[in-house]
Amino acid sequence: MTTSTSTRITLDRLSMRQSAEISAIDWHSMSETEGRRLRALGLDEGVAVEKLHKGMFGFNDPIALKVGRMMIAVRKSHAMAISVTISA
Repeated sequence: MTTSTSTRITLDRLSMRQSAEISAIDWHSMSETEGRRLRALGLDEGVAVEKLHKGMFGFNDPIALKVGRMMIAVRKSHAMAISVTISA
C-alpha cells in the first residue's frame, strides 16, 4: 500500500522550478483591482503553477510563475496570500 503525502505552503516559499496546485487564495488581503488582475491572469483555486524565477539582488520581488503555457509575474505580497499544495 502506498500513501500519498502533500504539503501546504504559501507560494512565496515554493522552491524554484517546483510545481504545485493552488489550494486557497486570501482575496481579502489585496484590493479588488489586484484580485481581478490575478484572476484574469489565470490564478484561482485548483490551478497548477510552477515557480520559475524571483527578483534579483535578494529582493525576491517580483516572482515569475508558469500558469498553463503563460509566464506571469506576481508581487511577493500576493504570493504570500496564495496557498499551494505540493504532492510528494
